[in-house]
Amino acid sequence: MGKARKAGLSRTVRVRTFEESLKPRNNYYGLLARQHERERAQQRYEQNIAGLGSESLQALAEIHASASGSMMPDDLSMMNDDPSGPWEDVPDPDDPVARTARDIIDSRYHIDSRTWRQRIQRLQRNWEPLMEDLTAAYLAWKFPSAHTDMNFNPEYDYPIFVVDIITLEDHIIIHQAESTKSVSLALVQQGYLGTTPESPSLAVSLRTLEFYYRIRRRKPSFSIEAFSKVLCDLYKMPYHRRYRDGLSNAFDVYLGILRIIDKRVAQELGRDGENWRVLNACPPCSNVLEDEPPLRFSRMFVLDGNNSLKRVGLPGDRQVGDLRTFEESDYYLSHEFVDRFANEVKKHQLDSSDGAHADGAHTLNNDAHTHADTEQSTIRDTITSPPDDDAGDPTDGAHTLNTPCAENWKAAATEANKKMWAIFDESGVFASACRHGFILWIVDMIRSGELAKYPLSIIAKALDVLPPGFLSAYDIGCIFDGTIDRSSLGTSFKQRQCVQYHPNNITGMGLEDLETLERVFSASNQLAPVTRYMSKHRRRVFVDLFFRQWDEEKYENLGTMLLNNYKQALSIINNDGPEFERAKQEFNIQEGDLENWRLNEKQYFLTLGKEPEEHLLKIAYVERLRDLREAEEKYKSANTRFLISTPNDASTESYASALSATRKRETERRHADKRRNQLTHDVILLEERLGISREQRWTFCSPEFLEISKYISRRTYEKAVDKLQKLVIQRLFELQKLNLSYTAYKMRSHIAKSLQTRCQAIRNAVAAYNKAALALDPPKPTLDWSHVSHYTFLEDFVLIRDTNRDISDRPWAKPVIRELIKKDQKLKRAHEEIVRCNIEVRRLHTSIIDEERHFTKRLREIEASGQPVYGAVNDFVTRRRRVNAELLIKISQIYSLPGFTGVPSPGIKKGSMPVDTLTRTEDIAEITSNLGNVGQILDVDVPEVEDDDDDDTDMFNGIVNFLGDLSSST
Repeated sequence: MGKARKAGLSRTVRVRTFEESLKPRNNYYGLLARQHERERAQQRYEQNIAGLGSESLQALAEIHASASGSMMPDDLSMMNDDPSGPWEDVPDPDDPVARTARDIIDSRYHIDSRTWRQRIQRLQRNWEPLMEDLTAAYLAWKFPSAHTDMNFNPEYDYPIFVVDIITLEDHIIIHQAESTKSVSLALVQQGYLGTTPESPSLAVSLRTLEFYYRIRRRKPSFSIEAFSKVLCDLYKMPYHRRYRDGLSNAFDVYLGILRIIDKRVAQELGRDGENWRVLNACPPCSNVLEDEPPLRFSRMFVLDGNNSLKRVGLPGDRQVGDLRTFEESDYYLSHEFVDRFANEVKKHQLDSSDGAHADGAHTLNNDAHTHADTEQSTIRDTITSPPDDDAGDPTDGAHTLNTPCAENWKAAATEANKKMWAIFDESGVFASACRHGFILWIVDMIRSGELAKYPLSIIAKALDVLPPGFLSAYDIGCIFDGTIDRSSLGTSFKQRQCVQYHPNNITGMGLEDLETLERVFSASNQLAPVTRYMSKHRRRVFVDLFFRQWDEEKYENLGTMLLNNYKQALSIINNDGPEFERAKQEFNIQEGDLENWRLNEKQYFLTLGKEPEEHLLKIAYVERLRDLREAEEKYKSANTRFLISTPNDASTESYASALSATRKRETERRHADKRRNQLTHDVILLEERLGISREQRWTFCSPEFLEISKYISRRTYEKAVDKLQKLVIQRLFELQKLNLSYTAYKMRSHIAKSLQTRCQAIRNAVAAYNKAALALDPPKPTLDWSHVSHYTFLEDFVLIRDTNRDISDRPWAKPVIRELIKKDQKLKRAHEEIVRCNIEVRRLHTSIIDEERHFTKRLREIEASGQPVYGAVNDFVTRRRRVNAELLIKISQIYSLPGFTGVPSPGIKKGSMPVDTLTRTEDIAEITSNLGNVGQILDVDVPEVEDDDDDDTDMFNGIVNFLGDLSSST
């Protein structure tokens, strides 16, 4: 019995059989009893088939093969297609054919009454104590040692059905040693993983799981169901969902083994700190060197939300079956940490009003936390019973909510709420990434849209982990700074003044477009169809797996990114620089003029559509004077009526009527007096703000009163003109930005036709203007939408000259000057990009050299100690070395660029131990030579600096040749 337990077999099994009366009978068999029962069943089978003809024997053989020889072992047949129901796979006992076949082949049927949750929990409990041993067995199989001797005992041989995409075998014999603790362990030692931890009847080869793992990392949309169907096709079997469930369970365990190995590798290489990945994964961001020139922003990262990675919750009152949680990811911030900021900002309903347009970012001058405008944000999802119903979004804590940024953001949220289904538990992710694409942290948005707690939690983590002087970008950063100030993080932002800028106008920004997360989310959208109906645990596992692969690819592409950025900056400087200088001389533009004009333009748009405060006060003052005069007349009239009223006679009926009339007049007089006093108080307050004394109070004949009265009569018209002007100017500048304002008439007509269908705001503004223009005395001419949509120059918009702020003669409103302002900013950013790339490419070069030295040292130490993890560490180092060899090729191309101004050699990491110069030079030469040899092994030549298309063609040809060599060698 002890040996059987070591072999991993169940102690007892319940078998339900049917007596001749068709009444069910439960029998419990131990290990020996099971063996005896099998022998008796074989004897009964031989007795039953004695005397049958060849055709009958052939038919029974086929029935017996379909019952016991197919790819449907017990542990898969028990997985019902409906996870909410029990396992049951038995024929109808009333069917005479089925009953006869059962009696002959003596099959046993298992009914499992456990719930889905109970089965998953039991599987998890049974797998957990085996994980360390399974990991050791996997390492021994993956990286075999010459000293391995298993001493198999034939008595413990175990037949099992298998799935192997390489050999397409359907069953094998598993050999076990007497010391083997379980069948699952014996399976892994021989390259297979069971679908259940105890007594598995089906195993999947580790090569098959690794094959799917590699496909899954490169193609996130390739589901386990699709892979299961591929295997069924290869085995010429019809697909059943239970095959997917068994493969999915095995893949979960396989991923668990890989996570344990990755953790051990990280520990051996010193990469297991809590924040090691964030602080070190991106060398251009983190590998600060000695004596390098300072950067204004030590780091740049962006944060934003995306609602594609939703997960559908259970409908109705159905309970969750899979209660597992995945807490092993260092990408996710914990729910507890995020919820610390849940009540920082309360929900606020935005009052729509005309506000200033403030494109751009906020530069925090002290530690330089900058929030930049990159794109339209995602929205707040409405759920039937949201857990954060009172929680505010990132705009609710702003200093002022009457801004287009807040209005548009909330309007988008409202529009999306109409389309959002209230069925999602996780409605998306909120992520952050550095400028090179490496993910910093992610947060699950739980049954909500973009609440303030998500960006606040990431900002809090950045303040705690990252060094000072970083730049952060958020699509609504122009108002999110107020939310931070009103949160518990406000003390870290006190005494920091925010200046509004577009990202292209931020000094020290370089050519960074702050669109990193758009590319991340575009790639992660492939994962969305697969995770939509997963359990919470599996969704997190696959999201974590996706972002790990994403970071690996970003590291591989670091050299290409830096090379392209350098080439782009040089192209801007070489092509636009001379033309820019000639234009400055032609228009007699002095140093500093373009910057002043840019600031004037910014100030204009900040106040466009707003009335000056003094005008508003004077308008209110005149309106109150009018109301006060009317209230005084009403009071005199009410007071006179009250004083002169007398009853006609003293009869009882007339007395009651007169009393009621007197009370009404008294109430009317009292209300009129209250109204008069209130207006008098308002007039006095306005006079104090306007600096008007009681003796200087305006009368209806005062020139100031007449001027403001005339302005009030035109105010509606002026506001309609201002609004229309703002919309049209914004559209004109957008067309200028796209270089569409200089197109031919036919093309402008085509664009106008598109604007007519999309620019409903301008159409409404034209209608409001026409209504206000006709109300004037004399009336103003109306506008036709078809004419407005064809305007391409500010001079075309004659209404501008009829407003109180004419900008047609301002320098920044001229197309040529605007183009020069943009070129000036672009050239400044290009020079900054050169400086940053010089620093970042040297950081990357230094990191590769230091990493190679560290790898060589640690591999020797681990190999000398004889640790089983040596194979996994060596495997990781080998892949990393080959990537580094590719990066050195790109670094060499950057160093050889015409116009390269950096230091073409690695430096010394800040805080590292000093090394003798001669020794370091020799080490660098040896390491570079070793990595060069790695490149030669891969048959990689160092190409000349070519166009990106040529590079892609060469890389594709190299991959084809490499795969061809692999196939020929095997």
